[in-house]
Amino acid sequence: MLKILKTIAIIVFVIAPVALILTGQAGLLSGTRPTDLGLKDGMLKPPVKDYFNVVSSYAGKQPHTAYHVIAPINYTGSGQEAFNKLEAIVRGMDGATIITRQDNYLYAEFQSKVLKFVDDVEFVLDEPAGVIQMRSASRLGRKDLNVNRKRLEAIRAKFNA
Repeated sequence: MLKILKTIAIIVFVIAPVALILTGQAGLLSGTRPTDLGLKDGMLKPPVKDYFNVVSSYAGKQPHTAYHVIAPINYTGSGQEAFNKLEAIVRGMDGATIITRQDNYLYAEFQSKVLKFVDDVEFVLDEPAGVIQMRSASRLGRKDLNVNRKRLEAIRAKFNA
């Protein structure tokens, strides 16, 4: 019986974690880049109601749960200066890669260090409202352990500093 428990412990605490890390390092946990991002009908892609792996400042105008809602970033002054500041913040963050930059739209991928999970993050400059709308979503899984919200709140904190 003790030998069986040792074997199970080795599998659970050594082999499985190593296999998971190797899987991530091989790029098998990064998912596929979505083809349906960007502005559609004046808003970013809506969250999937039963998935808790996305937050969006547009969620209040789309089918959602309270989990999905996050406030946009408020700014004063020039919208383009604010958007340039936001881009510089994103570029300076660990794991960030800018994929698309337009006058009023920014799309970046964020890759985690160890398991190489990829999240898709979008920003839209809404000059009439004086805000930058934002959305962050995990490519894989139904839950994100609040990673997307924490990332956007960290960006907001740097923007407001």
